[in-house]
Amino acid sequence: MAGIKALAKQTAIYGLSSIIGRFLNWCLVPLYVYVFPTEEYGIVSYLYSFTAVALVILNYGMETGFFRFANKDDADPDKVYTTSLISVASTSILFIILLSLLITPVSNALLLPHHPGYVWMLGFVVAIDAFTNIPFAWLRYKNKAVRFASIKLINVFLNIGLNLFFILACPSLQHSSPALINWFYAPLGGAAFGIGWIFVANVISTLCVLLLLSPEFIGRKWSFSAPLLRSMLSYSWPLLILGVAGILSQNMGQIMIPYLFQGQEEAARSMVGIYGANIKVAIIMVMFTQAFRYAYEPFIFSRARSAGEDKKTAYVDSMTYFILFGLFIFLGVMFFLPILKYFISPSYRVGLQVVPVMMIAELCFGVFFNLSLWYKLTDRTRWGMYLSLICFALMFALNYYLVPAIGIPDGYMGSAWAALISYFIVMVVSYFLGRKYYPIPYDLRTIFKYSCLAVFIYACGSIIGGEKLWLTLTVRSLLLILYLAAIVRKALKKD
Repeated sequence: MAGIKALAKQTAIYGLSSIIGRFLNWCLVPLYVYVFPTEEYGIVSYLYSFTAVALVILNYGMETGFFRFANKDDADPDKVYTTSLISVASTSILFIILLSLLITPVSNALLLPHHPGYVWMLGFVVAIDAFTNIPFAWLRYKNKAVRFASIKLINVFLNIGLNLFFILACPSLQHSSPALINWFYAPLGGAAFGIGWIFVANVISTLCVLLLLSPEFIGRKWSFSAPLLRSMLSYSWPLLILGVAGILSQNMGQIMIPYLFQGQEEAARSMVGIYGANIKVAIIMVMFTQAFRYAYEPFIFSRARSAGEDKKTAYVDSMTYFILFGLFIFLGVMFFLPILKYFISPSYRVGLQVVPVMMIAELCFGVFFNLSLWYKLTDRTRWGMYLSLICFALMFALNYYLVPAIGIPDGYMGSAWAALISYFIVMVVSYFLGRKYYPIPYDLRTIFKYSCLAVFIYACGSIIGGEKLWLTLTVRSLLLILYLAAIVRKALKKD
């Protein structure tokens, strides 16, 4: 259990920043949905879906490639790091230049011809984020989890503070003390700039992160190796396809809905807004998966260098506890949904039906990521590309069919079901391929037993209801504690 304890410790530290950060950003959702109508918040969700795709493209698998090559026996980690940094910096700068020159056609292609400023600001942010991913990877490689978490949290707090300042404080100051803010507020349109202030806040906080990370790339010995870069790109380019297909799959609904309902733009953006806001309710599962991912990639590559079967035991334990705690998170969110629903305004709550579907979908995606070690450790990254392309094809086809079939106003449910079906299929396919190329004796018996227990507890909690909310939540809390106690008992027994 030593390996899994080390992984748990790192996951806890990374998870602290990820969970707190995402939770605090999550707290911005009520601000957005109570201030902006569904169609305006739909633009925010829609654009951030595209920036997620652009970030993967601009990173082109170099983050995972860095971990792979820095952990090789004959590696020079500093050379791997600076080579990665120079490569990603060059492409990020090129991206900003091209976006600036082609901003009008890009905005038209995104169906936002009247908002090129929004598009440019988020393009700038994603280019800087792609570059800073490499210094963040270096911190993870050096096990500087506290510094990593601190910078992430500073970014979150700054972004939240700027959002509150621009969206709430500035309109008030414009009436009481306009001279204080008009030098920057009026030129952009003041309160009429609306959701644009969300993007301005993002630009400022991203630049501050770049400044905080400057010690990781300023004042160090720079070394660039073209042969090393070619080897890294050869390893990473399938991960680029994997990543693009994967992130497109994750954001498929929000991206496709406006294109599937052209001529009904306002209704389509409203659906995207409702879908995007309710996905935020299920964000805890995403937070858990993200925290696990930050710790897991360095963990699997470092464990791969050790001999014996102990490393496979650690892989088995990590999968088991990932699923068990993922089910615990699912139960917690579903049991407390009567309270969590108040984070979004009443006009958005019609979309709460997507929450259980998306949480199970994200759990399947997390298992799929966990299974990815077989092709990363055997350098068969092309298989990751194939699996992601299969997922993308499934997601595209299912969205294309299900969303219009359900239609306005609930078409987003087609996107939720498309995500669950697609992730489940690629998860199963990856499992069987892994048994062939890098067999790991996963504890399927324990996973099945605790999954059944979770289903039973969920069923018991679901039939409990009534006018006395406090009684319902009390009983559900006891059921949740029962499931957690079962997990802890298993962990202690394992020791």
